[in-house]
Amino acid sequence: MKPHHERLLVATLAGMIIVSAAAFAITPASAAGYNVDQKAQVTGVAWWDQLNIRKWPAAYSKKTGALKPKTWVWVERCVKVENASDWCKVERNHQQGWVNARYLTLHNPYTD
Repeated sequence: MKPHHERLLVATLAGMIIVSAAAFAITPASAAGYNVDQKAQVTGVAWWDQLNIRKWPAAYSKKTGALKPKTWVWVERCVKVENASDWCKVERNHQQGWVNARYLTLHNPYTD
């Protein structure tokens, strides 16, 4: 095998290892989850702050948007993340992603 082929093979293998590690890093999305399918309001966020929407259910995940306090969202489902907060997949005005569940209060139509 020629030296430049060896370097290419090593680089390819290293890339595959990195991609595999990244796949395991975002496994909270496949963690034990539960369906919600109801409205919720953003709560516990200061009036001057916002709740970040993430691509995956993890604080280190890419930010894809933000929600103002008291904003209503549709919660599709949530996942339990071991030794961390639950995360919920939300949607509002065709924007969707994951938010930390501690900042959502579910709407109860029987008491509201």
